[in-house]
Amino acid sequence: MSIVVVGAGLAGATAVTELRDKGYGGDIVLIGAEAHFPYERPPMSKGFLMGSQKFDEALVRDQSWYEDENVDVRLGTRATRIDLERKVVHTEPVSGDGPSVEVPYEQLLLATGAKARVLDMGEDVGPIRTLRTVDDSIALRRFLKPDAHVAIIGGGWIGLEVASAARQAGARVTVFEAGELPLLRVLGTEVATVFADLHRGKGVDLRLNAHVSPDDLSGADVIVGAIGVIPEVSLAEEAGLAVDNGVLVDASLRTSDASVYAVGDIANQEHPILARRIRVEHWDNAIEQAKVAAHNMLGGHEQYDRQPYFFTDQYELGMEYVGNPGPEGYDRVDIEGPTNVLDGDAFRAFWVRNGTVVAAMHANDWDASDVIRDSIGTAR
Repeated sequence: MSIVVVGAGLAGATAVTELRDKGYGGDIVLIGAEAHFPYERPPMSKGFLMGSQKFDEALVRDQSWYEDENVDVRLGTRATRIDLERKVVHTEPVSGDGPSVEVPYEQLLLATGAKARVLDMGEDVGPIRTLRTVDDSIALRRFLKPDAHVAIIGGGWIGLEVASAARQAGARVTVFEAGELPLLRVLGTEVATVFADLHRGKGVDLRLNAHVSPDDLSGADVIVGAIGVIPEVSLAEEAGLAVDNGVLVDASLRTSDASVYAVGDIANQEHPILARRIRVEHWDNAIEQAKVAAHNMLGGHEQYDRQPYFFTDQYELGMEYVGNPGPEGYDRVDIEGPTNVLDGDAFRAFWVRNGTVVAAMHANDWDASDVIRDSIGTAR
């Protein structure tokens, strides 16, 4: 059997690793558009961006592992088309310098990830940078220095992590957030306020309900657009796979074609526990979905039922969050412990709907990682 993985990121590399760990000795081709071997993206807005972590530490596996495991890694290569009937992936060099190549498969895994949304505010503003790849992080890092002014449009996870890195480097930081609070949609008023207070306490000029104009950005040494990502589904859509806010997959991560699976940022999954579709753009999801898909490509019948999880590191604050309230939302948030994280406080928060915990998090309380995960679905 031959397995082709399109997308040489964390999900793709994890799937390849799992296939070999489970004893699969057949052909594996891993196709990636970037020139780098697969790496984890969280450090690109955290330790690597700040210069405290080397790129090699972010690699999923070093080059020698792929060589030793006989994985055919094709970097700098773009998958341009999938022929589902013939079971062939068409590829070409990203550089355009080289022939198109057909790569046959018996099982195909799509792990094409997402791309950053791009802002264009015209010539008066100039280029607005995004942060998605290691090359983006390297380019941005040179602006993180004392006396530089970093303007960030968007107060989500990436925007706030860049703000944290920039302030710790001594830069002046302005964050423009369209909402009433940063992370309001994800965390709600009570916990979003904690993050707003944290950044203001660290000297960030946090502008809420902001409508950004070119004048607001004048004088900035660099402008970062952090307004979310778009799943890379064009390859799947053009092939004729079912697509709607991602590639539609069932609970086993299989697409509308029985020989094709999709994982990570692009997978809009029928979640067996949440009883609805969900697409998750986080590190843990990329890893754990890739493992399940690998098992199923080898004949397994597993369902992916893990609760969504994400984490962030900002200044001295470390946070983990599990669960998903979904469109029904929640009735209340129960907070245990003091929330002045500027003073090093640790707390736990529980989002409750109809007397049941639907999401939970901790801040700076690392003994609570299992507690918050185990709390999902319990009465409160």
